[in-house]
Amino acid sequence: MRADFPASIVVFLVALPLCLGVALASGAPLFSGVIAGIVGGIVVGALSKSSLSVSGPAAGLTVIVFAAIERLPSFEAFLLAVMLAGIIQVALAATRSGIAAEFVPSSVITGMLAAIGLILILKQVPHALGYDGDFEGSFEFAQADGRNTFSAIATAVRQHLSPGAILIAFVSLAFLFWWDKARPKEGPLRFVPGPLVVVLIGVGGNALFGLIKPNWQLKASHLVQVPIAKSFAEFTSFFATPDFSQISNSAVWTIALTLAIVASLESLLSVKAVDELDPQRRTTPKNWEMMAQGGGNIVSGLIGGLPITSVIVRSSANVDAGAQSKVSTMLHGAWLLLSVAFIPLLLNLIPLAALAAVLIATGYKLTKPKLFTDRYKQGWTQFVPFVVTIAAILFTDLLIGIVIGLTVGFVFVVARNFRSAITFVCDGGDCLIRARRNLYFIHKYELQKELGRVPNDANLLIDLSSTSYVDLDNVDIINAYIKGAAYRGINVTVRGDIAERSAPLINAPTTEVRFA
Repeated sequence: MRADFPASIVVFLVALPLCLGVALASGAPLFSGVIAGIVGGIVVGALSKSSLSVSGPAAGLTVIVFAAIERLPSFEAFLLAVMLAGIIQVALAATRSGIAAEFVPSSVITGMLAAIGLILILKQVPHALGYDGDFEGSFEFAQADGRNTFSAIATAVRQHLSPGAILIAFVSLAFLFWWDKARPKEGPLRFVPGPLVVVLIGVGGNALFGLIKPNWQLKASHLVQVPIAKSFAEFTSFFATPDFSQISNSAVWTIALTLAIVASLESLLSVKAVDELDPQRRTTPKNWEMMAQGGGNIVSGLIGGLPITSVIVRSSANVDAGAQSKVSTMLHGAWLLLSVAFIPLLLNLIPLAALAAVLIATGYKLTKPKLFTDRYKQGWTQFVPFVVTIAAILFTDLLIGIVIGLTVGFVFVVARNFRSAITFVCDGGDCLIRARRNLYFIHKYELQKELGRVPNDANLLIDLSSTSYVDLDNVDIINAYIKGAAYRGINVTVRGDIAERSAPLINAPTTEVRFA
């Protein structure tokens, strides 16, 4: 529990620029991203049974959100769609739709993690060099400024090198990697979060540049930009409520359904990935998580926030910071609320270069070379979907890349199941057909082919003892074969209790069927 406090500070520092960046890219008020981060931490954190997942506004939804805000008559109408999306998510949870996440191949999950790590590194390099043409937290290959992930780096190197940003980022990265190895195992220093020190380095360094090297000092465009309220009334004005008069607008319902489906998919995949990162290997109930995400979106829509999902960047930072429970998630939401309410001026002193260093370090831990070598050693059926998922996410965006990765992953799953599942042996007039594993719909052709090889007047043993499930289509094939076996003089014996559990085989009048 004591580790949750410093971990929450790390997550807060990672989440703050991402919340603002997602709101900016979505064409929404900046504070709506902060609201979503607060709700994701406090509300979803309280409802969720995930110990380490962190929720908030997601970069993967920016395109959908931007189009929705443009399409609807007002931002308040969009908030209604967010609230309705949450209600739909709760309804989906009631139908146990969350179980779909359990069918995602592990190669796609690890590919998603590695891709996000690479994107974090590539997208943050321009910020570390002093170029902020793309918003923090962007995952799209094609950027809003007309460049792409790689050309933005080239542009930063050629035209926007900032000595102050480079020095802050370099010192911050060096400290983070050093602190990972040098952090004491005992004593109070073990609870000091490296990213907090990095922020202090960035703020202090930039102030020092202003005194001794003014042309190196970073301007406001290279610093965090939290909206500042001059009074409590102005602060409360940052919040908004849905326009319920738009409840009959079909566009609102279409957008709500789209948000519910996409947000649910991203949340389920993120939570599954976080479970794999969890050192304790705890498993999150997926249907309950959908309910928690739905509850978060209902609240976020009601008070002026963007749609919420479980977010792998913040979650992985939470894991890496040593969080033990969801207390860290809830505290990070509280820090967001308190900081934007009471110390926005201090937050706006933080250089984006320092936060870029934190995200680059986080990205490296998600995409270590060992991850690639381990998947390669597992064979092509694991390595190819893994690499395709990475490439697809890297060169499109998170959602499109995941869909491509899932498609390729399922192709390999089907291909693996198409491998021979049935053994056929014949010695004189005694034949054996043995199922080596469960028989599904895709094994129908193989079963029919092997049954067709049995010669007339043979004794055939169909051995299902190694199976725990036989698809009813395959049971029908066996039933049909038994009916016709007597006309060819074939005596059939079926062995295995699974035959009785799946569906009783039909006893043809002239065929003896025994269950051993």
